[in-house]
Amino acid sequence: MRAWALLTAAVLPLVAAQANGDINLGISAIEAHFNQSHIVPDFLSTFEPKGLLDVNFGVYLNIVTGTGNIQPGQKFTKDEVGSAPTLTVHSPTTLNGQYVLAMLDADVPGAKLPQGTNRHWLVYNVTVGQDSTISNATGTAISRYFGPGPAAGSGPHRYVILVYSQPSGFAAPAEFSQPEQPVAPMDWSAFVTNSHLGDLIAANYIQVEEGTATASLLSTVPVVTSTLAVSSTASGSAPASSATSPSGNQSNGSGSLSIRVPIVMGLVALPAYFLA
Repeated sequence: MRAWALLTAAVLPLVAAQANGDINLGISAIEAHFNQSHIVPDFLSTFEPKGLLDVNFGVYLNIVTGTGNIQPGQKFTKDEVGSAPTLTVHSPTTLNGQYVLAMLDADVPGAKLPQGTNRHWLVYNVTVGQDSTISNATGTAISRYFGPGPAAGSGPHRYVILVYSQPSGFAAPAEFSQPEQPVAPMDWSAFVTNSHLGDLIAANYIQVEEGTATASLLSTVPVVTSTLAVSSTASGSAPASSATSPSGNQSNGSGSLSIRVPIVMGLVALPAYFLA
């Protein structure tokens, strides 16, 4: 038994380090995605998430296999994302307390947003469960989830989903204190400042387009995950690939990144060796 305890003490730090390394690589990837898609600086002046956000619309689609977790910038039809997704947060630190959840329409790459961005989802007091899934069971929905609805011919709109740390004693500005508000423009940067929100924990985004763009759009450059570097060593990252939604739409060509904690099967045999 002592040998087993020693083995466990040796292995668990390695697994934790591997997990954190993968998360760090994932953070580098999503930062690159937000820059290449011009979400930074069109919508956010800076972007330094503390973790990763998995977004899964498959649970709500009337299909057998589901879509799985989205790739950043993956394109969907309005019908495919008409219902709220399941959200899961991966962080190198324990997440407790309460959080603010939002989804906003950052329009098309290069868009000027003098009137702010349309709010499609805003919930206070959400929590993160032991399985890392976000729950709004005790949340206060200022705006319940309203699916994307870009204007026909306006191009692929970027719908950004964000999770912020909510401070204790949180008090929202008066104009965002009443529930059941419809889709409407808001200055998100001012809201974050005036509400004294904490860190941006994690974010992701999808693209939805209605019809064909009638104007030229700012080009974007695909992210190649294999070219990214992080401060800590990370191995086991997935190779770059594209993702396909049920309608056959593909992602924006960005390299996909699957965040996993590798389990080295050879370790399973070691306890038997030590205990023999």
